[in-house]
Amino acid sequence: MSQDGAEFSFKKIAIPAFGPSILFGLGEGAILPVIALSARGLGASVAIAALVVTLIGIGSLLSNIPASILTDKYGERWSIVGAAGLSMVAMILCAVAPNLWVYGLGVLLIGAASAVFNLARQKYLTEAVPIQYRARALSTLGGVMRIGVFIGPFIGALAINFFQLAGAYWVGVVAVVIAGLVALSMPDLVHEGGAQSATGAPTVRSILVDRRRIFLTIGIGVLLVGAVRASRQAVLPLWAEGLGLDASTTSLIYGLSGAVDMLVFYPAGKVMDRRGRAWVAVPSMLLMGISLLLMPLTTGALGLLLVALLIGFGNGIGSGVVMTLGADYSPARGRAQFLGIWRFLADLGSFSGPALLSGLTAVISLAFGVAATGLIGLAAGAVLWYWIPRSPKTPS
Repeated sequence: MSQDGAEFSFKKIAIPAFGPSILFGLGEGAILPVIALSARGLGASVAIAALVVTLIGIGSLLSNIPASILTDKYGERWSIVGAAGLSMVAMILCAVAPNLWVYGLGVLLIGAASAVFNLARQKYLTEAVPIQYRARALSTLGGVMRIGVFIGPFIGALAINFFQLAGAYWVGVVAVVIAGLVALSMPDLVHEGGAQSATGAPTVRSILVDRRRIFLTIGIGVLLVGAVRASRQAVLPLWAEGLGLDASTTSLIYGLSGAVDMLVFYPAGKVMDRRGRAWVAVPSMLLMGISLLLMPLTTGALGLLLVALLIGFGNGIGSGVVMTLGADYSPARGRAQFLGIWRFLADLGSFSGPALLSGLTAVISLAFGVAATGLIGLAAGAVLWYWIPRSPKTPS
């Protein structure tokens, strides 16, 4: 379990805890820009290619609960190593896929591997780090993953120059293999409650029933957070296109927003540890909600850039907040099952948000869809403000 705060040092766990995350993020970042292109190359229509892109999210959504069972049974280290192995196989499958069906299976498995990896690394840090450092640890975990996703496309693009689209997948293969090897150096944790088999091990159903009030309160806030975060990735390029901006300008705006996103995760985690989770979670959602409400009012590149930077800042300070809240409310017995349900709620929001944006855009307009997403951000802020305690929570 967690070490004593006076003796704890991030240096002792930095490489085994954070190294696999940045490498796993790099691997995913390398392949994300080429999934739709690969699907098109295998004969998919534009609509089908867009559907294939969503298979990563679907794979993660469907695998969160099974991931919790696997992590509980085999432990964090071997779950991470296994997830890296599954991701390697899935990426090789994508690289050599002879048809769209095999390729789609590979993409789905990448999402499943991501679910296992993300849950196991969250559970590991939750138990390895004292609560007074928890938000900083989990914010850093989220931050280094984003850094990996940010770097991945550049390395993937370099490989594509030599090996065509398959090069991006081979970059991913190398990254996740190294991630798995680094994870092997993770020290094992001594878990309390070794005799829980005598009293009956917690199940997903029992945790869902026992903790239902948390899932129906703060859990709803987490679902809304997932919806806003996922939607913002689609909103920026779509609105830029509507303004008539060229691809290079759009990429620059998106990249600068991502850069701001990556710069503020550690200070935000420090604030959460010292002042409480609400001091970061609520401003994060309010800033993103206000930014999205302002976006339909922009008429050019400069206005969109300012809004994009504000979105990046709001999202950046919220790095790790969902994981931190999940860690705070997860019970010592049944933690893996709780986190599986928690991540399912977040992924359900991530899946639902873009779907709602797409539906509103098709029926009414893009501006209305963007504004509605902004209102969801404000609603998320309100829910989190009402339910999150104003000071750091003590462990369960």
